[in-house]
Parts: sequence; C-alpha cells; structure tokens
Amino acid sequence: MAFLTGAVISVMVIFNTELGEATTNSASILVNQAVGIITLSAIIVAFRNDRTVNPERRKAPWQLWFGGLFGLVVITCNYFSVRATGATIAMAAAVFGQCLAGTVLDITGWMWMERRRIGGRRIASLAITALSIAIMMLFSGEEIRTGYALIAVLAGVITMVQMAYNSRFASYKGAFFSARQNVVSGLIGITLFALITRPEATIEGLSRLPQLPLITIIGGGVLACVVVVSSNTVIPRLPGAVSSVMMSAGQILMAAILDWALYSRLYPSLIAGSMLMLAGLAISWRE
Repeated sequence: MAFLTGAVISVMVIFNTELGEATTNSASILVNQAVGIITLSAIIVAFRNDRTVNPERRKAPWQLWFGGLFGLVVITCNYFSVRATGATIAMAAAVFGQCLAGTVLDITGWMWMERRRIGGRRIASLAITALSIAIMMLFSGEEIRTGYALIAVLAGVITMVQMAYNSRFASYKGAFFSARQNVVSGLIGITLFALITRPEATIEGLSRLPQLPLITIIGGGVLACVVVVSSNTVIPRLPGAVSSVMMSAGQILMAAILDWALYSRLYPSLIAGSMLMLAGLAISWRE
C-alpha cells in the first residue's frame, strides 16, 4: 500500500500541475479541496454503518484539526517545481525530502512517531539519493535551477510531516473523517489566502473550468483523498524509514513513466539517477 500510495502521489501532482496551468495555482487548490470534501463526504455517508469507514470517534486535541494547511504549501511547491524541472527530478527531490524527514522523525520521535535508532545505512542512503538528484540535474540536457529542486525537497519534507500529523488525527477520528477534515481545513485556508492576495486572478481562473475535461478538474482532488486515507492507514503501522522508502520508490518509478508518456522527457541521466536513487533507498530498507 505504501508503494502504491507513492505512485498515486506522482499522478496526483501531475493532475494538480496541469489544472494549475490551465487556471491558476490558487484556483486549482480551491477545486481540489472542494472535490475532496464532496468525495469523502459521499463515502462517509454511503458507508455510515461500516465500522471500517466510520469507526468510533474520540475527542481529538484542537491542534490536530488543521492538516490541510500543510497541503497548501505542498501543492504550491509541487506546482512550481514540476513546471521548472519535470516530474522525475521534482519527485526525486521530494523523495529525498521525505526520506530526510522520515529520518528526523525516527530520531526525534516528533509528530508522535516511535523513536528509532539510526545507523550508517540510513546516512549512506541519504547521501546516495542526494547524489542521484545531482546526476539528474547535471546531465539532463536542460538547465535546471537549484532553487526549484530545493522547493521540491521542501515539498517532500512537509509531505512526510503532514502524513504523520494526519495519521495521528486519524487515530482519534478514523482515516476517512481525518482525510475529510484535512481538505476542509485546506479549503478554508486557501479561500482566505486567495481572497487576500489574488482574488481577481483566482476568480478568472475558476471561470476557465467549464472549458476543461472533467478528469482534469476532479483528478487531483480524488487522488488526494486516496493518498490521505492510505497514508493514514500505512504511517502508524510502519517505521518512518520503511514507509518513506516504499512511497519513494512508487513516486520515482511513476514519475519516470509520466515524464516519458506526457512530456517525452526521459534522458539517460534521468534513468541512471532513478536507478541509483532506488539502490540508495534499498540500502536503508533493512535498517
């Protein structure tokens, strides 16, 4: 499930980027959150008697109700990094960020994760993944600005933190309720942000929606629901290293496929860098 979650993340990022380019970034986030609320609410109502979908809910601390605010930053970072570097490099950099964050969570026990001892394998894995990104950037045949790669790393770090945060909330409320609250808080956050900073551009972007295919409009929002629910299920059951490794592998492989299929961008350096990164991730698997 962790591997498939990673693959879905890459597809979701492409949907979000395409919708953002067709409208505006703030309009695409608004649409994604609204689609997520409708999708998850429909599932919760349809399976209201199913204890898997609607387990008994406990009172959760107030600070766990705002997971969607993390997602606003992640979507924005992904939007700019994918446009500037392509799916493979953006996802590889995000993977490095996820692995780095997973390591920090394991060492510190932050975000309610179980503390685990880190050995040399994990450090070597991080070094190899960083090297693989450098290879992709230096030999891709395109001018890749380091700043956008760092933005992608930030997206990966925040993604892992958000998953740990949401999984904690899910332990009180259930995976589906947690996922819905995630998009509810995200919708409130992006609405306030758009009204304050870019009201006219956001409205103009939303006006373009009728011209777009339905799959482009709803794809990112629906897949975001899948990612949040599945990560809420996976994160509490796996060490941070294992979950980040498996999700990362899924992201990298799917990103390479998407770069080839959608953008005809699959250089030997991207293949070599992807294989090196997978090897680096495998090193930390048994630690």
